[in-house]
Amino acid sequence: MNGESKPAGAGGQDSRPGAHGVSAEFRRFADDVPLMMWRSDHRGHAIHHNECWLQFTGRPLEEELGVGWRTGLHPDDFERHARIVSEAFTAREPFTVEFRLRRHDGAYRWLLDTARPLTEDGEFRGYLGSCFDITDRKHAEVHIEEALQEKETLLAEVYHRVRNNLQVMVSLIGLYGRAAPEPCRGSFEALGQRVRAIALVQQHLHEAPHIASIDLRDYLHRLASGLGQLRRAGRIGVHLGGAGTSLVEPRTANALGMIVAEIVAECLDATAESVACAIAIDIDAAPGAPVRLSITSGAGDQDESGRPNIPKLGPRLIAAYAAQAEIAVTGVATAEDPLRLQLPEARIDGLA
Repeated sequence: MNGESKPAGAGGQDSRPGAHGVSAEFRRFADDVPLMMWRSDHRGHAIHHNECWLQFTGRPLEEELGVGWRTGLHPDDFERHARIVSEAFTAREPFTVEFRLRRHDGAYRWLLDTARPLTEDGEFRGYLGSCFDITDRKHAEVHIEEALQEKETLLAEVYHRVRNNLQVMVSLIGLYGRAAPEPCRGSFEALGQRVRAIALVQQHLHEAPHIASIDLRDYLHRLASGLGQLRRAGRIGVHLGGAGTSLVEPRTANALGMIVAEIVAECLDATAESVACAIAIDIDAAPGAPVRLSITSGAGDQDESGRPNIPKLGPRLIAAYAAQAEIAVTGVATAEDPLRLQLPEARIDGLA
């Protein structure tokens, strides 16, 4: 609010400035307001604190005027508060600042201070501000931060154990594959590659900047690059296109990662080692609409040197992964019939 001083005697009331440059009318108004209020002059010196403020600090008005009120500021907040207020005064702009102020019982409480400049006849007269006690909110933020840190630590431990277990599984599959009859070895190799892909999906989930809400485009881009190097490096390419992005839950990101990994594996299983595979993923994340993905898999000319002994389980696995995350799925990932995925609505507040 841009305040302007009222002329003396308005409404039959004495509004002339008192000893501290504040009218009796303003003092009566401010003291009736059920929140902490203050007013400063053009130098930034306090010329009034209302009754609610004085009840909070337990100090008389005379000790709060000028810069006296700053004795109650928490030492760790003093410089930051002074800098923000000084910059606002120089620019004559509104400001908002959080700081801790000592209460009458000696406890420091967090306040949210919002202030606006006052003008009279175009001349800057100082600031008028109000404060809300936000201590409970700040404590809640600390608890949330601590909980997130504990969650990150737990997730790191879980990822470490999962990675180790997957490495053991890959080793066991390799041992059994080398001991298996020649016609079965291709299936063991394909199984080992899928387990490596699972490990890669988990790695990129763990490396997401915010594990609770994962940027879909960034995640799939990183995962696609990793899958392209995991097997037949240089002969597998995953292109990410479309418009927009979205934040998704970990279970949705995990299911999508597994689906993409399976499509890559199916493409490689169906072609010879010398044949290049190309996977195209298009994301449609229009604001206010369900997020949709379209995936196509293309390979060069297939020949008899492909690997026909490997079971084609891709459609069943993709359907299972999609069902786990409530993703609607149609198609088979060919150019004629792309795999189309529609993601469920996000269940986390603030997700797009």
